[in-house]
Amino acid sequence: MNIFQDWPEPIVRVQSLSESNLQAIPNRYVKPLSQRPNLISENYHTRNNPHTAAIPIIDLGGIYTNDITLQAKTLDEISKACREWGFFQVVNHGMSPQLMERAKEIWREFFHLPMELKNMHANSPKTYEGYGSRLGVEKGAILDWSDYYYLHYQPLSLKDYTKWPSLPLHCRETLEDYCKEMVKLCENLMMILSRNLGLQEDRLQNAFGGKDEAGGCLRVNYYPKCPQPELTLGLSPHSDPGGLTILLPDEHVAGLQVRGSDDAWITVEPAPHALIVNIGDQIQMLSNSVFKSIEHRVIVSPAEERLSLAFFYNPKGNVPIEPLKELVTVDSPALYTSTTYDQYRQFIRTQGPRNKSHIDELRSPR
Repeated sequence: MNIFQDWPEPIVRVQSLSESNLQAIPNRYVKPLSQRPNLISENYHTRNNPHTAAIPIIDLGGIYTNDITLQAKTLDEISKACREWGFFQVVNHGMSPQLMERAKEIWREFFHLPMELKNMHANSPKTYEGYGSRLGVEKGAILDWSDYYYLHYQPLSLKDYTKWPSLPLHCRETLEDYCKEMVKLCENLMMILSRNLGLQEDRLQNAFGGKDEAGGCLRVNYYPKCPQPELTLGLSPHSDPGGLTILLPDEHVAGLQVRGSDDAWITVEPAPHALIVNIGDQIQMLSNSVFKSIEHRVIVSPAEERLSLAFFYNPKGNVPIEPLKELVTVDSPALYTSTTYDQYRQFIRTQGPRNKSHIDELRSPR
């Protein structure tokens, strides 16, 4: 249970700071030297270094074909991406480009509403639902250059329309359609991941507590223009605490960076109409680290705002999460102690994003 009822300090909206045309960002947003993005060398590294591969782009159409060879090839591509990258882009994923654009458009409109209307939905650290501007409740913490909106879609017991925005008009219907399609895609991916682990295709879904009890929530990230992008981050390095994340990126402004195997930060260039899938900590634990939950962060732009929609698919809060017994052998002992998602996510909700320090704490003593 979250013991924090309110934020430790008055909330400042990053959008308000950005729109006040300040020349220098407040100290609260300036990262320590070791955490600042090296924007020139990283862009060079991503675009021009032959040793830096782009994250895989996978055509999901290959899964739903009668061509067994193509299906096996697609499964193999997904398996390789989950083992080596923890991130991949998907095209032909079943969601219409029109719905994707409509979802982005309503959220752009929301973030451009007058501040007093947005603040009617101001959130608290109790559930995080609503309009927010910080993660973590540590007083005096260095903050990220972003605002967001967070809401629950499922299970039904957590879905509360009063916590969803009422403006712009028809936004709730669009959100409903969008989240419904996201759940469908997540359920399909869970079957694919189970098969790739050599398990029954409903195994991971059952480990999440079943379809009706699995969690689905949406976090819409708004990264305003920043006068000093080299000093701050839109989102600090972290791996996602949940199960699966599906990101609808901003196609016009790149910002997501993934930590590569050589520790360099690789900027993800979104493919047209693609969604970006990444493995969360819960699936890394269930798979006994066969599938990897990889650190990522977000850089900001001096010239353009950026918007993205992250859909999180998570285990039921009170189900024990530990390496699946089918994957634990004498040669591959369990790497993690048992936890629940409710216990696990308290860490990011109180500490904020902190690299991969939390999952590392759960490693079984050797």
